[in-house]
Amino acid sequence: MSGSKSGTETLRGTIAAPGRLDKALADATDLSRERVKALIAEGKVELDGQVAKSASTKVQVDSSFLIHLPPPSDPQAIPQDIPITVVYEDEHLIVVDKPAGMVVHPAAGNPDGTLVNALLHHCKGQLSGIGGVARPGIVHRIDKDTSGLLVVAKSDAAHEGLAKQFADHSLERAYLAVCGGHPNPASGTVNARLGRSDRDRKKMAVLPDDSTRGKHAVTHFKTLERLDHCALIECRLETGRTHQVRIHLASIGHALIGDPVYGRTPAAIRPIIKALDFNRQALHAARLGFIHPVTGNRLSFSSELPPDMRELIDETGHSNR
Repeated sequence: MSGSKSGTETLRGTIAAPGRLDKALADATDLSRERVKALIAEGKVELDGQVAKSASTKVQVDSSFLIHLPPPSDPQAIPQDIPITVVYEDEHLIVVDKPAGMVVHPAAGNPDGTLVNALLHHCKGQLSGIGGVARPGIVHRIDKDTSGLLVVAKSDAAHEGLAKQFADHSLERAYLAVCGGHPNPASGTVNARLGRSDRDRKKMAVLPDDSTRGKHAVTHFKTLERLDHCALIECRLETGRTHQVRIHLASIGHALIGDPVYGRTPAAIRPIIKALDFNRQALHAARLGFIHPVTGNRLSFSSELPPDMRELIDETGHSNR
């Protein structure tokens, strides 16, 4: 699947299994079934060179498809005076320490109050235009309820240079996380393809190695401290896929404490979570390193664990003291 032209992305491919057109296309792409149905109704889907007429059309293996994805109609982000923690800033880029609970850019359900709104105010509108009006300067994201370091481009030159480093996986990224149980062995690598879940299209999942869907993903983990029914671990990313750390750790039986989507917190930890009012996945982007895309200098930044994760570690570490 590939291709884009004049702002419209084109997905190409072949059907892998017979059945309804909408299901076959959802299985072959990262699109939800409802999104596929809407695109078919809009005449944006071609099957074997002909415009598809119905989502219920029966398709055969190896039939070719073409999906025209119109560019998203991004809402205009507005500057808002929202406090942010700036770790580094120059004329080309800015590194911030994002708190848990802050969305990175405006989207459905979060039209404002985002990091982008805060940055537009702080930088007086000087952000790279490559990301569009809703996502100016955004080169990568971390989840709303994940805290930690994020680099944002102020110039287009910086945006292009940073995007290249993310694409070739040459940046240094390390997360600190509290997971359920004690990984055995204490360190290792999860190499598992990630894509949309067949059971719930709103979630991501580990896919078979031979799947034609999803993307290659690699996470290296290391136990830093054994706690009561959980562990503090460091995760270093070779790739940066949506929810990568959360899914990879859940796939080996050690989901993040507090993760509402991909895991269940061990029963012994739940009273502590409740007492602390800890209501997010225990994940923090602790280190970020890259080559400055304009000056060529090597930059490296670190962020201490936020108070809520520090409290969680202190409370779950009592039995080990």
